[in-house]
Amino acid sequence: MGGSRAQLNKPHKSRFSTKSSRNLHKTSLKDKSRIAKSERNVAKGARAARLQRNKMLREQKKAALLKEKRASSSSTSAPLVILLFGLSASVNVESLAEDLLRVLSNDGAGDVSSTVASSEYKMRITVLKAPHGNLLSCMEMAKVADLIAFVASTKSLYEENASDFGYIDSFGSQCLSVFRQLGLPNTVVFLRDLPSDLKGKNELKKMSISNLAGEFPEDCKFYPADTKDELHKFLWLFKEQRLTVPHWRNQRPYLMSQKVDVVADDLNSGKCTLLLTGYLHAHSLSVNQLVHVSGAGDFQLQKIEILKDPNPLKLRKESDAMDSDDVIDVEVVRSLDPDSMTQEPLVVENDLDPLAGEQTWPTEAEMAEADRNQKQKRLKKRILPRGTSEYQAAWILDETDDEGSASGSDTDDGMVLDETEGYIRGPKETNNSDVDDDEQVSLDDRDADEETDTDSVMMEDDNLTKEQIEEEIKKIKAAHAEDEEYPDEVDTPVDNPARKRFTKYRGLKSFRTSSWDPKESLPPEYARIFAFDKFAKTQKHVFAKFLDMEQENRDDCVPAGQYARLHIKEVPTPVASKLCLLAKTMPIIASGLFQHESKMSVLHFSIKKHDTYDAPIKAKEELVFHVGFRQFVARPIFSTDDMNSDKHKMERFLHAGRFSVASIYAPISFPPLPLIVLKSAEGSAAPAIAAVGSLRSIDPDRIILKKIVLTGYEFIELELELETAMIIVRNIFHLPVLILAFVTLNYPQRVSKLKASVRYMFHSPEDVRWFKPVEVYTKCGRHGRIKEPLGTHGAMKCTFNGVLQQHDTVCMSLYKRAYPKWPEHRFPILDT
Repeated sequence: MGGSRAQLNKPHKSRFSTKSSRNLHKTSLKDKSRIAKSERNVAKGARAARLQRNKMLREQKKAALLKEKRASSSSTSAPLVILLFGLSASVNVESLAEDLLRVLSNDGAGDVSSTVASSEYKMRITVLKAPHGNLLSCMEMAKVADLIAFVASTKSLYEENASDFGYIDSFGSQCLSVFRQLGLPNTVVFLRDLPSDLKGKNELKKMSISNLAGEFPEDCKFYPADTKDELHKFLWLFKEQRLTVPHWRNQRPYLMSQKVDVVADDLNSGKCTLLLTGYLHAHSLSVNQLVHVSGAGDFQLQKIEILKDPNPLKLRKESDAMDSDDVIDVEVVRSLDPDSMTQEPLVVENDLDPLAGEQTWPTEAEMAEADRNQKQKRLKKRILPRGTSEYQAAWILDETDDEGSASGSDTDDGMVLDETEGYIRGPKETNNSDVDDDEQVSLDDRDADEETDTDSVMMEDDNLTKEQIEEEIKKIKAAHAEDEEYPDEVDTPVDNPARKRFTKYRGLKSFRTSSWDPKESLPPEYARIFAFDKFAKTQKHVFAKFLDMEQENRDDCVPAGQYARLHIKEVPTPVASKLCLLAKTMPIIASGLFQHESKMSVLHFSIKKHDTYDAPIKAKEELVFHVGFRQFVARPIFSTDDMNSDKHKMERFLHAGRFSVASIYAPISFPPLPLIVLKSAEGSAAPAIAAVGSLRSIDPDRIILKKIVLTGYEFIELELELETAMIIVRNIFHLPVLILAFVTLNYPQRVSKLKASVRYMFHSPEDVRWFKPVEVYTKCGRHGRIKEPLGTHGAMKCTFNGVLQQHDTVCMSLYKRAYPKWPEHRFPILDT
């Protein structure tokens, strides 16, 4: 049977198959087994290699863990630091520290030092007590702690007369957030003041754990700590626990001082040598390295003395035993002196090139003389005829001025000319230096460069009264609220041309794609900082160089765990005296610096306003930055983080609830490092936590643009004569003549088609022609351009890509590059 009823089978899909696969059925059984065996061998070899590789990785991790454990528990390692932090003011940390030290030292009576070597537990421990209410001391102690023991009191849960404070008060909650930002090491919670009966004790312990578990990490353990047996149990468990510390702390060596001394320098008046004695942690420290003393600055080392350990782990014979103070003062095992050829130089700022930019740089004497002349001119007022320009006034001699002042003192035709300013002021005008330049109406173009630079002048003046301070705070809060409601909007000055006031601003067709040269018109501060072509490569090279130095076991290095005394030279005497006072309440930390870390550059931080801080934080306001072990004063500017653009918009305030980028002039620090920002609280000398974050990058070429928005409103004039319009409206609405004139002249109408007349953005036709190339837009999304000026009062005709709404507002965006403010002093030690 043929034809259409014949069976049609599906064709075989061998069009793209290879010849060997099509002839595979012709292969003999011997060849098939050989092919399968080779494939099986290849798979088996790959599996064996994978298993071998995994085994090697496990052995490497096991060896690293064993090495870390031996290093932390050996007799040559530094003592472990336990910080006792009371979660509320009612917790007695002093009694707990004494009980813990007595258990470690097996001494039932007598004074016990804060560092104890226990032969029973085979470890050395230093116990620190955090003073409740002192934020700086708690932060410095948390930076060096290997274990933070939070102490909670349960007394209020079963005693009727106890005050209802809860487990954690406001200060405890604030410090908890700071500790989380710094990076928590191992943590435990001690429960104190539990009842004596077993049943009540267990019930209260369970209740406390359920209430506090959410505030601490998941692996945090809770221990009762009322008796010596309970502390003994904790120490045995702590001995077997693996310690983990924040990564940033393991990157560099640091020394926690147990003794601070000062030696006067006879050759250099005003300077001295600071002696810090303590155990060296984390890494080896070279005598040729620079060190940073927390809050005081970066310094060079004069020498390092390795001392005999006052708290050895192995027991000594009584005949060999000596008082620890005598050991510190007498027995110097080895002394290391720096090599002048290899010692890291203390370079902070770059050398200025006087011929850079084809101009000579004035000397300090010339600048001081110019300042004196400017001060004398600022005090000198001259009465000149109306219309006299500054150029003409420069030709008038002083004798003529004196005669003119004597003859014209009784007339009202003259105006006061301030020689230090660039424009004429009326008799009643004043210089409001505490107001932002963009918010002023009568301003000079010379002051335009210093926008927001004088914002904190009043805040820094110590002679202000309480009422003036309150008024300044109200102004800042009002500016913060206005910036949130109307961001970037400014008013065009009436008595100063906009082309002169905004001469340093420019328009951008597209904020994201328009080009902006990062090397264009840089400020003088950029001649003092350092920049790297490839910062990531430099950081990798510096870290590798440091690890090689540590592995070589060089003679100029002090191994970690040694008891040493650092001789830090050329420390200012007031700074050293302040450190001696602070050493009574907090540990003084000296941390080693990597190469280039003393040099100034532009640092960028990812920053967020702290939840507990409500006051506004203005750009270029003086703040204290805690970056790892380092502390310095800076005046940052805030900006957005635009991922798809090389330009970033400046923010006048640090707004709550979102991350911003803070850019500052500061010494270089290699990331990653945590950031805590402190600011003096209103009406209090104690600092408050203003913001938290982390170090993001170091890049002087990051472009931050300050944006201003000029606004105008569209109006159409009535095509009627003034008198006719007034008569008509007066007859209909019965309005006074003055109000009729205003209504007639500025009566808003719906703009038809694509054209509109815009007023109040500028006040002269010259300004309209100057800004004609800049594109305008409306708040409802229309875009257009300026066509021509109208009249003599700054009105202009604009065309748009759509019909405007009657309530719409015409805007123009202008940009200029913004830079951080150079700090007046770099370290906060004298302000503490």
